[in-house]
Amino acid sequence: MNDTAATKNPTLRAWVDAMASMCKPDRVVWCDGSEAERRSLLDSCVREGTLERLNPELRPDSYLHRSNPNDVARVEHLTFICTPTREEAGPNNHWMAPADAIAKLSALYDGAMRGRTMYVVPYVMGPLGSPLSKIGVELTDSAYVVLNMRIMTRMGTAALDMLGQSDDFNRGLHSTLDCNPERRFICHFPQTNTIWSVGSGYGGNVLLGKKCLALRIGSYLGRKEGWLAEHMLILGVESPDGQTTYVAAAFPSACGKTNFAMLIPPKRFDGWKVWTVGDDIAWMRVGDDGRLWAINPEAGYFGVAPGTSLQSNPRAMQTIERDTIFTNVARTDEGDIWWEGMGAPPPHLIDWQGRDWTPESKEKAAHPNARFTAPMANNRALSPFAEDPRGVPISAIVFGGRRATTVPLIVQSFNWTHGVYMGATMGSETTAAATGQVGIVRRDPMAMLPFCGYDMGSYFGHWLDMAARIPSPPKIFMVNWFRKGEGGKWLWPGYTENMRVLKWIIDRAHGRISAVETPIGWAPRESDIDLAGLNIEAADFAESMRIDRDEWKAELQDHAGHFEKLGAGVPPELELQRRLLLARVERDLSASG
Repeated sequence: MNDTAATKNPTLRAWVDAMASMCKPDRVVWCDGSEAERRSLLDSCVREGTLERLNPELRPDSYLHRSNPNDVARVEHLTFICTPTREEAGPNNHWMAPADAIAKLSALYDGAMRGRTMYVVPYVMGPLGSPLSKIGVELTDSAYVVLNMRIMTRMGTAALDMLGQSDDFNRGLHSTLDCNPERRFICHFPQTNTIWSVGSGYGGNVLLGKKCLALRIGSYLGRKEGWLAEHMLILGVESPDGQTTYVAAAFPSACGKTNFAMLIPPKRFDGWKVWTVGDDIAWMRVGDDGRLWAINPEAGYFGVAPGTSLQSNPRAMQTIERDTIFTNVARTDEGDIWWEGMGAPPPHLIDWQGRDWTPESKEKAAHPNARFTAPMANNRALSPFAEDPRGVPISAIVFGGRRATTVPLIVQSFNWTHGVYMGATMGSETTAAATGQVGIVRRDPMAMLPFCGYDMGSYFGHWLDMAARIPSPPKIFMVNWFRKGEGGKWLWPGYTENMRVLKWIIDRAHGRISAVETPIGWAPRESDIDLAGLNIEAADFAESMRIDRDEWKAELQDHAGHFEKLGAGVPPELELQRRLLLARVERDLSASG
């Protein structure tokens, strides 16, 4: 693009010049976000082998990318919060002193783009013109990053127009360097609203508007400015009479988050509609009416491919029918894509590393953390208010994780503080979205443990402080779609049938239905959840809702160690809440036995 517009902002121009002087690219290209620019980049990537064009009849305008096998997931152990003191970053984050980080990464960036192009990518997180939105500029030497940022954000000239003369923008610098894990760092500087990423090409590490700005920097800005940046989907449920209720929900990766965001009501709920506002991130502020209002800062979906199917998420499968970039999935001989969970595999594939694959192969055809990047405009159930600058009003907040035992299908908090406690102690099994062991249960508060840009205890305190700012707060719930019975049998069918639980949540949010008090929260009676037409035994549903007092005694005792690990910053209200819940459970045990 003609960079005349950029010269109108001297702060931006000076910063780009300084970064280019350090990285020494052969040329600097200012991206305008146009279709012609996109087409040119795609053609260039195909010629260079960065992308492979898929069969246009089977998968129109879609492409396959294979990353370096050592670069397939977020690298939490190489992700740093660079604050003046270690205490500000908290024990939940890896910390590096800002001066040390700048010195270390500057040495890596020095000449890193020699022989390459530096792309200047201006972008907006959130609807254009919204007071809730934030502007960022990412400098990158990866055309793959540019193409993904174009899908995931409002990218190009519109962002520069919105920025105008302001110096209030996130400064992001990225270079793939040589993809050497020994020279890979993702550093966040909250005080200067800056992100430096080097040595990776994986989306979670290099699409700097996503987890880096939207959550790590966003959470810091949210505390500073009095709002919440959360790892939450946003959906709207429209009843047959036209009332739409908006829900925000936090789930760790691979816990059904995108499936829930794109839920299709079962036949039992004919006349009901579920609208997707966002599938991953919510920025929430208090509105003039005293309610919590949320926007989805993203413009696309960066979803986990394996496990996504017409059964688990037909909306997602429709969304990725075209205009999609697939990363580390398998390719069929016909030029289409495949991954585990889509159905029976064909007799031959090219796997995610470009090797021949057959059903007899011992390794998976697609990487467990393979991804798709698709524009949200492709979603046939996209909320008509997804681009509304005002956002949408949130009536309920849902926390959920992957737990085989202990946590019931659905329970509501007694109050805001108890709801914060639910989120603060949420546990889930680890997934392939993060490097390390898979299948180990770990505490993942609000699904934000890898993404909170400052001390987690102070983050809990910010949530508690928000109660005084929200005259009409949303109700808070905890769900668990993954409870198992004897023999490892799933007790709840999940997927579209989660609408039945969602209906109870909405009725509770509007005060239309009663509940039963239990030691750990308000719960529905069996008659409160519409199970008509559902192939589930009464005993299985009862087991999915069962609150085992002995298990909960151990669970609450384990929470004490969790809080201890998070340090002295954990608010005393949460420890008091833990003791209160433990006393309730122990009294219940004593009364029953």
